[in-house]
Amino acid sequence: MKSKTLVVAGVVAMALAGGAGTALAVGGLTPPAKADATDTGDRRATAGTEAAGVHVPGRAATDTAGPRVVRPYEPVEIGQGAKMGLLPEGRQNYVVAWEDYEEAVEQARTLAGDSIRANSISGGMGVDGDDVLFTGAFRTDTVPARITLRIGAGAEMEAGMLRLPGTPGWGTYYYDAAGAGRPQETVEVTAYDADGSVLADLAYEPAPASR
Repeated sequence: MKSKTLVVAGVVAMALAGGAGTALAVGGLTPPAKADATDTGDRRATAGTEAAGVHVPGRAATDTAGPRVVRPYEPVEIGQGAKMGLLPEGRQNYVVAWEDYEEAVEQARTLAGDSIRANSISGGMGVDGDDVLFTGAFRTDTVPARITLRIGAGAEMEAGMLRLPGTPGWGTYYYDAAGAGRPQETVEVTAYDADGSVLADLAYEPAPASR
């Protein structure tokens, strides 16, 4: 069985690194996010048999502009057996869980959440062998029309986005890079508005694989 690692990246670019991280629960565990790349260590992936649909690396995770509106705590399949849910408690508080989603939500409910700075993005990735799942949160004055990821000099890849009803001022994104392998170059995440202007961006170096 392959081991899965969660890597939580910086919440903002280095110039804004004074902000706190996004609060999230991962697979029933709740590691704090850091202002620079952090590896929370290996853990066993036990959700590999869950139905996650068909995912093609490099393809858009959503067919419509702007985030999908979801109910609080609603589990959303985001690839590789992982589920993402957004919580109304706290600030930019969400969960990504490969197993025991309900327990992860209950743990996250007790968190105040750490507000990422205005007009910024957080980011990280779940790694299972050659399968990588990128996730993070955005907090922007304007709701992004799209969020993309780019690794090194590669092509931009469209991420899926979620937000709660109303005007929460934040949401999450995800990109399923199954089979792409752990990135070796800088990961860039960019949020755009409808006219293509940049709302927020983030660049981070992937942490080395745990041994």
